[in-house]
Amino acid sequence: MKSHNTNTTYVVYLFFCLLITSSSAQSLIRQSTDDLTTTLQQENGEKADPILGEAHYLYQNDLEISSDDYKVSPLNAVTGLRNRPPMSYSLKMESFNTLLQSTEAERYESRPFPVGGHKWSLIVYPNGNKQDNGTGFISLYVAIDNSTLIAKHLEVIADLRFYVFKKNERKYFTIQDTHAWRYNIFKTMWGFSQVLPLATFRDPRNGYLYDGDQCEFGVDVTINSPFQSSELFSVARNFDNPKFTWRIQGFSKLLGDKYFSDTFSVGGRNWNIQVNPSGRGTAKGKALSMYLLLNANEKLKPYEKIYVRAKLRVVDQPIFPFLGGTNIEKQIDHWFTNPGEIWGYNEFISRDELTSFLTGYIMNDVLIVEAEMEAISSTKYFP
Repeated sequence: MKSHNTNTTYVVYLFFCLLITSSSAQSLIRQSTDDLTTTLQQENGEKADPILGEAHYLYQNDLEISSDDYKVSPLNAVTGLRNRPPMSYSLKMESFNTLLQSTEAERYESRPFPVGGHKWSLIVYPNGNKQDNGTGFISLYVAIDNSTLIAKHLEVIADLRFYVFKKNERKYFTIQDTHAWRYNIFKTMWGFSQVLPLATFRDPRNGYLYDGDQCEFGVDVTINSPFQSSELFSVARNFDNPKFTWRIQGFSKLLGDKYFSDTFSVGGRNWNIQVNPSGRGTAKGKALSMYLLLNANEKLKPYEKIYVRAKLRVVDQPIFPFLGGTNIEKQIDHWFTNPGEIWGYNEFISRDELTSFLTGYIMNDVLIVEAEMEAISSTKYFP
């Protein structure tokens, strides 16, 4: 019994090996045959499959690629109508029906036109690009001249918008993809195989084919080149020493128009407080004016601006400290654009309230004011 089982196992093993050997041999034969067929086609002058050559055509399988690099699914196509004509190139045809009836003129390719240092051509398939599932449609593509792809691995990223003139509305039907198109030596042509159904295009009521057999196509080619300059904007908060206090001695003896505190530094910038004891502008003679000043010696780059959020404060000095005080505090929220610029309040506190003995804002002829910085922006530019 044991011997019988052993023989059965051995037979099964031999049969399994024979199957593997047969499968491998068929695969090898098929590969050799395919290579031989390709060689014979090239020797006989037949063209290689374009998707393997210059990859001009987008087959149905290509339309389903999910990679962001080559995503050309029709689901990403955006269509619309616009008034302005194409900016890169316009192609007008006066004998479109002749091309439709031709069995040889599969497509029409425009002369090269320059955009972004490269040469491009607009390509129209009047009867649709059959190799790209375009039968029964108008197919439009843009091809790049290989000679402008100087380096072997050079890649040109472009946005394409195709135009078809609609005369009865004096507008252009447009179609574009939400993704950019990547051109290289392996992919030199991109576009849409199903721009408009041919029946729709040929129906004179739609206005695409007019005055007999005239029509107009166009394209915008926009090169997406990496940015050459940039900037980094940031806002700093929670400073180590955000508050500056200025004790103004002999306040009643200040007869000048304006006075400035010592310079203080917060957030990488230098600042001052400016006070106008008798008021400024509309508050002249009625109130104390107070401002935050970006120090005049600060250096700003062209177009640079500094966002600042801060509080200006007149400090209460109560006769009885244990009772506490009521500070006069006002918020600043401003973009500073020039050294020496001030921002604050003409009427910060009325002179009557400021000088009243009962309020306690001036004690022993000393006025105390503060600036408390809450947020300061900075911008770095590259380069």
